[in-house]
Amino acid sequence: MRQSPVIDASLRSLVLDEARAAIRLEAAGLEALAAALDGSFAAAVELIQQAAGRVVLTGVGKSAHIARKVAATLASTGTPAQFVHGADASHGDLGMITSSDVVLMFSKSGETRELEDLTNYCVRFDIPLVLVTQNADTRASAGPPASCCACRPSTRPAVSPRPPRPRPP
Repeated sequence: MRQSPVIDASLRSLVLDEARAAIRLEAAGLEALAAALDGSFAAAVELIQQAAGRVVLTGVGKSAHIARKVAATLASTGTPAQFVHGADASHGDLGMITSSDVVLMFSKSGETRELEDLTNYCVRFDIPLVLVTQNADTRASAGPPASCCACRPSTRPAVSPRPPRPRPP
């Protein structure tokens, strides 16, 4: 039977302090995000509500993981949704997207090259496009997307170094 690890009091205190600081930081980030919501968010919601087709979610890298999860959540709550990876879109998957859909694109920078073909496709076929990005000043937000929601994260503090893990006996 495996024993529970024994953590000394100072390490336990450090772990709890770090956890509380992380939670407070995330709470402050959510407060800042709530304060920053504007008409572009409402416009994005309206586009999604009015879509006769599906909500197509896309991104590359970590943004793709987020888009995939949002697509699954939307689909499980009754909103027709589909994930299309931004890099795969240029290699045959664009045909899955129709003019009755709305595209919800996640990109931290808003400048991801792999999403350019998809953006151009949306413009060419008049498909509503919502860009969710950290960078409100991106070229993409000034161009074709029908809406741009800029989500600026809170500043993260430097992470304290981890103490060495004890080796098992």
